[in-house]
Amino acid sequence: MFKKLIQAGIAATLVATPMIAASAEAQQRRETVTTIKQRPNGTVVRKTVVKRQTVNRNNYRAWRKGQRFDRRYATNYRVIDYRQYRQRRLYAPRRGQQWVRSGNDAVLIGNNGLILSVIANALR
Repeated sequence: MFKKLIQAGIAATLVATPMIAASAEAQQRRETVTTIKQRPNGTVVRKTVVKRQTVNRNNYRAWRKGQRFDRRYATNYRVIDYRQYRQRRLYAPRRGQQWVRSGNDAVLIGNNGLILSVIANALR
């Protein structure tokens, strides 16, 4: 009985070791979404999807329209004046919107934090 308990403990540590060794950066890039639906006949359907965030070679996040902008994940974050970058396709934001910098990208953010537009490599 005691021998089986020790073997089970060793097996559990062998299974958990790769999860512990995974870097924190790799864990931040993955997001697991589990959807549970109940059908009219009473059966439960469970669907798990692993979403991965895109990270560019320069190690900053690639933003997309419709995502929620979080400046903690933006490299070289700062609010920019669109007038200085008009030749690079930046236009005047509407009321409640602002252009910000994330790496080399110009990101237009609404007052609710959603990304309205992304111009890649506009700020080199």
